[in-house]
Amino acid sequence: MSVLSNKVAIITGASSGIGCATAKLFAREGACVVLAARRKPELDALVDEITRAGGCAVALAGDVREEAFAQALVELAVGHFGGLDIAFNNAGTVGEMGATPELPLAAWEETLRTNLSSAFLGAKYQLPAMLERNGGSLIFTSTFVGYTVGLPGMAAYAASKAGLIGLTQSLAAEFGARGVRVNALLPGGTDTPLGRAFASTPEALAFVQGLHALKRMASPEEIAKSALYLASDASSFTTGTALLADGGVSISRS
Repeated sequence: MSVLSNKVAIITGASSGIGCATAKLFAREGACVVLAARRKPELDALVDEITRAGGCAVALAGDVREEAFAQALVELAVGHFGGLDIAFNNAGTVGEMGATPELPLAAWEETLRTNLSSAFLGAKYQLPAMLERNGGSLIFTSTFVGYTVGLPGMAAYAASKAGLIGLTQSLAAEFGARGVRVNALLPGGTDTPLGRAFASTPEALAFVQGLHALKRMASPEEIAKSALYLASDASSFTTGTALLADGGVSISRS
């Protein structure tokens, strides 16, 4: 039996990168997946790919910063598949980068809204649905930036992603006795559209690769496997953690 058989999972940021790879992996492992992102054509193409491969998927395009969208995703999972067991709140942005004194308040707030407030809104509606199933796995995509490594010019990104770890710990303590596990996944540099935007030149790419002990970036599929671990019963005694899947960037000094 596949490790996610009879499970229903919401995945945000599913139109590309880690979210897309995770959607495909979860579906191959037996989950019915509810896919979310802003780009409807990409979502529709992914649903078609998954269903043609024998998987089970539906999609809803929208903005994770909007409370009504968070609610609608859960309603879709419950209405279409009967409930919710897993939520991978993965959508995010690097946001505006630059010297902190020059960062507009609007840019700061936009990054926090996209990365942190959206996670709160997701959890607000996902948790009650999981409790109806007597438990589940709630996962947030955070990062090593602002947790083990400080990078200049990334104050809003670091603060928003570090905030996810605090949210993870609080929710894990609040809902652990009721069967819901809550964890943060902290990828290292990953070969995604977001990652390539940051490492946009050969020199920048070489620099980012060199930060890691493995001296390379991750593929989205590698990070998806860590998400699968947190979603599955393989991590049944794991909650409240910040799981580093960072290629050793946190410990590398070479």
